[in-house]
Amino acid sequence: MSGRPASHLFYQGRGRKPVLEQARGVYMWDVDGKRYLDGSSGAMVCNIGHGNDRVLAAMRAQMDKATFGYRLHFETEASERLATKTAGLMPPGLNRVFFVSGGSEAVESALKLARQYALAVGQAQRWKVISRFPSYHGATLGALAVTGYAPMTAPFDPMMRPMPKIPAPRAYLDGLDPEDPATGRHYADMLETKIMEEGPETVLAFIVEPVGGASTGALVPPAGYLQRVREICDRHGVLMITDEVMTGAGRTGAFLATDHWGVPPDIIVLSKGYAAGYVPLGAMVAHERLVEPVLDSGGFIHGYTYAGNPLACAAGLAVLDEIEREGLIGNAAAMGERLRARLDGLMQKYPFIGDVRGKGLLLAFEFVSDRASMAPLPPEAKAFDRFVQIAYEQGLIVYARRTRGGYSGDHILVCPPMIVTDAHLDEITEGLDRSLAQFADELATRAMTPA
Repeated sequence: MSGRPASHLFYQGRGRKPVLEQARGVYMWDVDGKRYLDGSSGAMVCNIGHGNDRVLAAMRAQMDKATFGYRLHFETEASERLATKTAGLMPPGLNRVFFVSGGSEAVESALKLARQYALAVGQAQRWKVISRFPSYHGATLGALAVTGYAPMTAPFDPMMRPMPKIPAPRAYLDGLDPEDPATGRHYADMLETKIMEEGPETVLAFIVEPVGGASTGALVPPAGYLQRVREICDRHGVLMITDEVMTGAGRTGAFLATDHWGVPPDIIVLSKGYAAGYVPLGAMVAHERLVEPVLDSGGFIHGYTYAGNPLACAAGLAVLDEIEREGLIGNAAAMGERLRARLDGLMQKYPFIGDVRGKGLLLAFEFVSDRASMAPLPPEAKAFDRFVQIAYEQGLIVYARRTRGGYSGDHILVCPPMIVTDAHLDEITEGLDRSLAQFADELATRAMTPA
């Protein structure tokens, strides 16, 4: 890469990566011909794999009609059909769809709809949105205000109004049994305590990732947790917003992660796998009882230029059709169980893996220095970053973040596309094994090196 021209692009840092040449199925190739298995679906986005012919054909067909139609000037067939399809996949009553271009926009939309609903029904005193720590809900200032990930939020605290937080239900770190309903009540009751501390009349909503994403590494809630959260929200007139940006569109083995527990929220936000990386697309889906008062009181004071873009909606509709046609939700459930078993096997082999968790094809394992205490590896080792690089050099793409609020703890997300086969799982497992072996050698060398 040393001979490559200087780039005018910049993202998080100065590092550069190989140039992408082609992507197909679960594989990606750089311009030098090296093949990579996309073991994280990008950033948990490419649920149906790369280069799907039927999705590309649907996009070409829409391009021949129109690539843009501003929502204040025209309705479009593509956006109406996708809205109808989406509403049909939601719990009863959640039948009003608002399109956006990504997850952060979807979260912003949900927060603003919740607030405008409160104003419309005469509850102007409600404005606080409780969330969890750790959590991640997006990069815009509004979404960051409900995010619990210190490295991302701290620089911007003076520019926003951080919202109240409660602990995420990390039973594995607290020595509690996640299968015991008492554990679920323990963590859910923290929400009620916080509501009472803040003043119930001031609390607008609680936003939650049904299965944790990047900030908690595929954290599955304890038994009874979401059901108890729903009861608490109902008792205090608090709206329940579920952030399904990462979990939605089948990744956990159900179309919505909340479907596993039969808990209907008031507002759902979707993106990532909703259009599977073919276009920037997301959606906020709200219960009609929230939307109607807002529309009656003058309309939703919010919007984006590309909301309901016909090309994006045509792609999104084709993605949902492909998920159904190929039975990919069932495949995510079945392959997820098999991949989870393989990760458990790697945990038995490598003592620095302290926990394996997740649901469907949203899976993760966490590094520790000691399983008994679950103490993390030294933060300065940046184990999450180093392991991702080792795997990348092996031709396996995985995703990682810091588990314990952003400054310590290391987890690796293994979330391949929902089209994976047993042969792909073999390749992923072999790549992880080789990478973990190299990582183990580096840990041993570090331990033997004098400070």
